Amino acid sequence: EVQLVESGGGLVQPGGSLRLSCVASGFDFSDYKMLWIRQAPGKPLEWVSGVSSRGGTTTYADSVKGRFTISRDNGKSTLYLQLNSLKPEDTAVYYCNAVRWLRGNFWGQGTQVTVSS
Repeated sequence: EVQLVESGGGLVQPGGSLRLSCVASGFDFSDYKMLWIRQAPGKPLEWVSGVSSRGGTTTYADSVKGRFTISRDNGKSTLYLQLNSLKPEDTAVYYCNAVRWLRGNFWGQGTQVTVSS
């Protein structure tokens, strides 16, 4: 079956760094655009970043641009998000999302990132 499993979340201090991973299985990972989406407590889902199927194009929300870096390793069927200069407002559950037009839209169960002193 299709699976997306996020990991790497945890508690970090403001200004700290974290790297999230999302390991995919059960579908052709290299054919899918990958997104990171987050949800803070009591807030709606927020798109964070995206990367094209081959990794050649990356996009970021204004709130994270310059601090976060998305990447992927198609050989390992893994998506990454490097989070630097973390702020308390980055606290959220981070989800990976695989998208292919008229083909698939898959979600992981999320990993918690908490930024606090």
